[in-house]
Amino acid sequence: MSRVLRAAGASPVIRVSVAALVLAALAGCSGDQPRARAGRGVAAPPMALPPAPRSPAPGEAGTDVYAHDRPGMLSPVVKDMPARVYVPDSKSDDVIVLDQRTFKRVGRFKVGRLPQHVVPSWDLRTLWVNDNDSNDLVPIDPRTGKHGKPVSVDDPYNLYFTPDGRYAIVMAERHERVDFRDAHTMRPVSSVDVPCRGPNHADFSAAGDFFLVACEFSGEVVKIDTAGRRLAGSIDLSRHAMPQDVKLSPDGRTFYIADMASNGVWTVDARTFRKTGFIPTGKGAHGLYVSRDSRILYVSNRGEGTISLVSFVTGRVARTWRLPGGGSPDMGGVSADGRVLWLSGRYDGVVYAISTVDGRLVRKIRVGEGPHGLCVYPQPGRYSLGHTGVLR
Repeated sequence: MSRVLRAAGASPVIRVSVAALVLAALAGCSGDQPRARAGRGVAAPPMALPPAPRSPAPGEAGTDVYAHDRPGMLSPVVKDMPARVYVPDSKSDDVIVLDQRTFKRVGRFKVGRLPQHVVPSWDLRTLWVNDNDSNDLVPIDPRTGKHGKPVSVDDPYNLYFTPDGRYAIVMAERHERVDFRDAHTMRPVSSVDVPCRGPNHADFSAAGDFFLVACEFSGEVVKIDTAGRRLAGSIDLSRHAMPQDVKLSPDGRTFYIADMASNGVWTVDARTFRKTGFIPTGKGAHGLYVSRDSRILYVSNRGEGTISLVSFVTGRVARTWRLPGGGSPDMGGVSADGRVLWLSGRYDGVVYAISTVDGRLVRKIRVGEGPHGLCVYPQPGRYSLGHTGVLR
């Protein structure tokens, strides 16, 4: 959640930015155009990007958009990377690095003002720290843990990538915009002014032809055409809704949207873009994460210290895990082997490592005052769509 609420958004129009070009390359990316100096301390050898994946038809027999996220299915790009957890601390303006095996802190470094999320790049080679208030992205080389020179990007609350790897998509929450940038150079391409307040989380359709964006401060969800880079629709969830994380079901038919004010998860039909239901989970429903077998949606209920397990088959809460003594589970991700769910304790200054076998709290690690969108890395998958690790 952002530090500041803004007034109602502008009309839904597309505009091409005329901001100055940002000559900063995404480490290891390749493209048709010349690149700026890559990495600035986190450079990696150039790689040929894989072809765009086949677009599955939603509901097609055997369709599973997370089929490449199974345990052990690590890309050659990441398979030798050390297993770490990168925790942005929004209050102390630094990133804490944890070893997944020992649960010990192995690094800490300063970044810009109000780091919100740590986001894997589309090609999996770089992690980007989203410094919301200092308007920059800080690159991290996940092989070495070293960070590079910040790249100027306006209002990067959150960061996503188009499935073809062509564009980076910045959730410019303060400005009520969704900005498209060149994923190779991070220079601006175009912007979509959204008719809502607080755009911050998103996810793509199975085919990648559109994505949904949650607007936290006005209760809407907007649909944006990926290729056209334009607004394609908007729906109101409820009068007092505060939508948060967005996640597509494995079969591509349903979007799940966490609602922190309504204490549960809305479902939206991916084909018709209409609300289809509501699943009560717990107070302050916030983060959404898919199990490595694509059977369960983990819902972090930040206001009551619980995690709800929603079955993709039944559409209901199968069981609920309670953190001992309560807590504030927020954003995070699932370990590569699927055995541990890592979540930041947003208002408790800790990180939770939770067993996905029985919901037992394996470890509670003190990290700082304001941990937010932590990234578990590496993760299985062919490419990243952004946020704290949405891989397909």
